[in-house]
Amino acid sequence: MPLFGGKPTGKPGEWFYCIKHQKVEEGPECPAKDRLGPYATPAEAGHALETAAERNREWQNDPRWDDKPKQP
Repeated sequence: MPLFGGKPTGKPGEWFYCIKHQKVEEGPECPAKDRLGPYATPAEAGHALETAAERNREWQNDPRWDDKPKQP
């Protein structure tokens, strides 16, 4: 049995990028575990992978998220 009823969440007018099907979709088509978003426009959703990669680079270089042990 699917967790939380298995229904995709989202609504028309919200745009997502489905990583499983590698496509932009509007509203609740695929489960949330397979989507990035929501985005305001289809174009923004189409660049979801690039946006995620850019954010990952920013977070990896953010000193507030440094897990290295402190030097005495």
